[in-house]
Amino acid sequence: MTDAKTQIDETVKSNDVVLYMKGTKSMPQCGFSSRVAGVLNYMGVEYSDVNVLADENIRQGIKDYSDWPTIPQLYVKGEFVGGCDIITEMTLSGELDQLFEQNGVSYDKDAAAKIREANG
Repeated sequence: MTDAKTQIDETVKSNDVVLYMKGTKSMPQCGFSSRVAGVLNYMGVEYSDVNVLADENIRQGIKDYSDWPTIPQLYVKGEFVGGCDIITEMTLSGELDQLFEQNGVSYDKDAAAKIREANG
């Protein structure tokens, strides 16, 4: 398990935005992962995706790493942000925009506004 923790730690700290998910950003394998990847893709955020289905040690390791029981998990600048419900709420409230801006992560502001408009 130490290897998985080290690998996760290195991935989270060496990428500005990381999404641990079931499947990949181009082919999500569950609805929750699809929703978060869809938001990030639509907003034009550059991020690394890690398919937890490809490695059981990573799948369990990420839950231990964050002390969060579910997948997907979003990390920005090495910090755990949340899962699907939290990311959805943050997107709709504009908090995700603020988080990206505070951390120098580029995203499409118009796309973010369109998401809120469509769900308002």
